[in-house]
Order: sequence, then structure tokens, then C-alpha cells
Amino acid sequence: MAKYKPEIIYEDEQLLVANKPPGLLSIPGRYDTEKTNLLGLLNQQYEKVWAVHRIDRETSGLIVFARNPEAHRHLSLQFEERKTRKFYLALLDGKLFQPEGAIDSPIAEDPAHPGKMMIARKGKAAITHYRIVEAFRQFTLVEARIETGRTHQIRVHFASISHPLAVDALYGRREALLLSEIKQRGFQLGRDQEERPLMSRLSLHAWKLELEQPATGQTIAFEAPLPKDFSAVLNQVRKWG
Repeated sequence: MAKYKPEIIYEDEQLLVANKPPGLLSIPGRYDTEKTNLLGLLNQQYEKVWAVHRIDRETSGLIVFARNPEAHRHLSLQFEERKTRKFYLALLDGKLFQPEGAIDSPIAEDPAHPGKMMIARKGKAAITHYRIVEAFRQFTLVEARIETGRTHQIRVHFASISHPLAVDALYGRREALLLSEIKQRGFQLGRDQEERPLMSRLSLHAWKLELEQPATGQTIAFEAPLPKDFSAVLNQVRKWG
């Protein structure tokens, strides 16, 4: 697991803010060792931290951990009471024509597909606000702000309006994005060459976060730059799309 080195965006006596790489669990899964998740890696580095929230394994970006039990209670309550502001960058399939909007649709577990969520009238309330950051021929880059933190919320909401994440094997149309899809005309591979994906994980990045510092009550804000794979995809769609 040496390839996963926690990148610390900010730290003080109350909290840590890390930039999680894609492919790394936020907290331990059922069969994971302490070194195969971000919480475990940080516990090795800082002795003891507490998880406040999580993001999907294949999502990159900002995640907060508390450094003592009091800060954990304070931060957890902020997330529970929706006092934090969470912004994501999402590359979506297709071209959105409304420059901004809100998706207000309750979400519940899909009884027919364990591990999958769905829009359901009797589900938990979920609200996602969005605005277009950049529009391309085949894709749209949006900033999404979630009021609630339901499982797979952004993925389910955009899929519900027929614009799933550009890469999302569970809710979208593809599990990887290839240059040949973007470039289309004139794309050629050498003989016996196999095309490697530009991106083979969720096209979703936890971009910005605002919260209260537990000890002072002051609002503090953080931003995580896009990782290399996401930036590479955007460079290609800007060039060809």
C-alpha cells in the first residue's frame, strides 16, 4: 500500500483535512487491514484520529478527521445538522442545457440490487444543487453542492435526470473512459496495441469544503486540486470535445 500516501491539506489540534486519492477506502471495510484505508494510514501517522464522514472509494478529494473525541462530536454534529458546505466536481455524460438547478429527490436502497441506491418516494430526503462549470460536445463538467449526504447521492441524482457520471459502472453507461470515445475521428492504435483508459474510476472529485473550527467557531474553507487522471480527461475533452 505504499502508493497510498495521505496528502494532508490542513491540520491543527482539532482536526485533519486530507486529500484522498481514488482507489483508497475512507474507513475500514469488512476484510481490510489497517493499511488499506485512509483512517488506518492516518492512525499510524497521528496515533489516533476519528472519522467524521466518508467519500466513495473511487472518489478523490477532501475528507475530514477529528483529532480528539470533543472535536469528533462537534464536527459530526455539523455534518448531521447540515452546517457544512460540500462542493464536488463531476464530469457528466451528455450536454446539460440548464446552466444551474437543483435535484430534490428522496433516495432509498434498491431492494432488488444490494449495494445500489435508487430514487424512491418514501426514501430519505436528498437535495443536490448544481451549476455548469464547462460544457463540451459529449460531456458536462458541473459543480455539485449537496445539502444532504445520502449514500451515492450525486451519482443517483444525476443518473435520475439522464446525465450520470461519465464514468460510473453502477449507475452510468461505462466503467472506463477511452480517448477513442472523445477523439472519435482519426484515432488509431498501433498493431497489437490495446487502448488504455484515460480514467477507470468515478469521474467525481470532492473539491471544496467549508466548516466551523471546533475550538474557535471560525469558518474555515479548503480546496483540493484535481488529481492527474481527472485533469488528463478534461484536457482531452477540451481539445477534442
